[in-house]
Amino acid sequence: MANESMRFVVLRHETAEGTHWDLMLERGTALATWRLAAAPSRDATDPIAAVRIGEHRREYLEYEGPVSGNRGTVTRYDAGLYRAIRIAETEWELEFDGQHLSGRYGLSVNGLDDPSGWTLRRL
Repeated sequence: MANESMRFVVLRHETAEGTHWDLMLERGTALATWRLAAAPSRDATDPIAAVRIGEHRREYLEYEGPVSGNRGTVTRYDAGLYRAIRIAETEWELEFDGQHLSGRYGLSVNGLDDPSGWTLRRL
């Protein structure tokens, strides 16, 4: 699975608390998901704070609209294919082919005290 291209989506998620972006990566039967503090882009030079959240259903690869439980609305910001260069427990290196998210990026855990706190950065 390390060199196989899989699908990804970035959803703009608007809630009563504000806006964030959900990065979802196809991984088997589910989507590995991170909540991003800012929209990722191919021009990004600053790291983006990310929080690893629970896996989501694959239907979100194609879904736009209201989220159940009055948890806001999602719209597609970007989608395409990605390739996993390296995946470890605390660090992922990925290559994206999307309109906004394009090129090599790293996702890494900020520290062992909070395994849900990650950072997305362009490599």
